[in-house]
Amino acid sequence: MSSLRVENLTIAYSDKIVLSGFGFSAREGEVTVLIGPNGAGKTTAIRAVSGTIPFRTGKVYVNDENMQTCSHLERAKRIAVVPQARQLGGAFSVWQTIMMGRTPHMAWIGKESERDKQIVRDVLDQTELAEFQDRQIANLSGGEQQRVLLARALAQETGVLLLDEPTNHLDLKHQTRLLDLVRQLTKEKNLTVLMAMHDLNLAGRVADEIILLAWGRILRTGSPAAVMEADLLSNAYGVNVEILDDPATGKPIVITRGEHI
Repeated sequence: MSSLRVENLTIAYSDKIVLSGFGFSAREGEVTVLIGPNGAGKTTAIRAVSGTIPFRTGKVYVNDENMQTCSHLERAKRIAVVPQARQLGGAFSVWQTIMMGRTPHMAWIGKESERDKQIVRDVLDQTELAEFQDRQIANLSGGEQQRVLLARALAQETGVLLLDEPTNHLDLKHQTRLLDLVRQLTKEKNLTVLMAMHDLNLAGRVADEIILLAWGRILRTGSPAAVMEADLLSNAYGVNVEILDDPATGKPIVITRGEHI
């Protein structure tokens, strides 16, 4: 459905360069995860790829189309973003919030079509939110709110999905449910997914490809096994780690062993 290619981005706030030489390719039907210590540039990268913030150099392509030459509306038809939920307020219902994802596809008068309504109904079912559709989002739990934001992005019907720390503030049950849903929808809809994450073990579990950021640049890109090496992570995070293999899945498990010296 879509592929994402980022070439040599340089991103700066005022005179401080936050990310330099940032580039990668993400494939359809796969999840690419950005990891790295605080301040490494994960959220900055997500915001730059989405078009929320400008970059000094570089290009972002979706299906070989340069996103810098697209209008905001056309970009919104190609890239959807799931921000961190924190605590959402406002008087919008779950239905209304998800319908906002249809905005790029509506006519200039902003009237919902029957197709728009059917897409929202389908997304409500996919994200198991149908029973909450009439409730105000401010009255939902953190996990439910995060699913609403995911549903809104899915309603945009883009091929590229960006998620910024989607499991923050969620308990283990809701972390697992959300990531399993993202994996499932990535395969079913052949999405191209880029996700920023703090939790290394969750990242190793959900990712097809991992990009390790530190000091404003990419240290390594590859499979979870290729990136999650003890020496590399210890150096990037400044803490001694050990890597074990999960006997059930074969995925790497990261265990801290005290401060790095």
